[in-house]
Amino acid sequence: MGRRSQPERVTLADVARAAGVSPATASKVLNRRGDVADGTRDHVLRVINEIGYRPTTVRQERMRNRALVTVLDFVESRYAGTVLQGILLAANSADAELLLRLPPEQLIGSGPETAHAWLAELQASGAVGIIELAVAVPDPVLDAAKDLELPVVTIDPIDTTESRAVSIGSTNWAGGRSATEHVIGLGHRRIAWVGGPQASAPSTERFHGYQAALDAAGLAPDPAMVRHGAFSVEAGHGHGRDLLALDAPPTAVVAGNDEIAIGVLAAAKECGVDVPGRLSVTGFDDTPQTEWTSPSLTSVRQPLAGMGRMAVETVLGMADGTQPASRHVQLATTLSIRDSTGPAPAA
Repeated sequence: MGRRSQPERVTLADVARAAGVSPATASKVLNRRGDVADGTRDHVLRVINEIGYRPTTVRQERMRNRALVTVLDFVESRYAGTVLQGILLAANSADAELLLRLPPEQLIGSGPETAHAWLAELQASGAVGIIELAVAVPDPVLDAAKDLELPVVTIDPIDTTESRAVSIGSTNWAGGRSATEHVIGLGHRRIAWVGGPQASAPSTERFHGYQAALDAAGLAPDPAMVRHGAFSVEAGHGHGRDLLALDAPPTAVVAGNDEIAIGVLAAAKECGVDVPGRLSVTGFDDTPQTEWTSPSLTSVRQPLAGMGRMAVETVLGMADGTQPASRHVQLATTLSIRDSTGPAPAA
């Protein structure tokens, strides 16, 4: 006679579906949280009794059901890899599963129904929070997340000024200024800027720091030496060649990130321009590859892994009902000086 199959255990997700509430609300009821309406609490408790849900320990329940979703559209850069490492370590420490998702193209410019369906599907899979890494967060996503009680935290957001979005970043303005002040202190006066997309809030803040340093030194920025593009080696290479072909080329380039700076270094090598003898170059991020370049790259260091860890801690705290002390957190930057910067060449 065969062994009788065991009935499947009723889960918290089953309770949420039967009660018509989000998994987060069902969890709050089970944990006796005070931020649930009395009527909702009574309804969920009735459903728990009716369907025979038996909670395990809080730790076991979280391990079975809690997941974090990280949304990003690129993984090949050292920047993304380092931030993801911080996210992964923090999620593992919190016993949360980590899910990676691409931002669905159909959400761009779409109505609220699509965004709501996408987030509801993630929530049904156990997601308790969303971390958006350097991507745009459309308003319909924020509206749907609020409706579903699903917290969203952004890291280095693109084209997002909505105050509802909690963001984690670094002191981009101060970093851009410190890099520019560094080359000014070395005697440079023709200083170019090659930044990321103009829609990128971090790149814009870094550019404003560059402008502030020039203003403080009494230097007027030359429009011909201000460039914006992608955060990529290819963009840095193209802009670098164009800048070095000017009749009066820059003697220093402040780049919006390390990828761009590496592209500028490659352009200088192709054009036979010695770094740092004739051209100084600074990056931003201070990713591990800065020590592999030739010469090694001076770069503004931002705590990438720390930003990932803080995003996890923040979104899990929000899922548990704790609001962050600040909606916009910036971690401190520092300048790592290496061999790609030196005194300005003689006139």
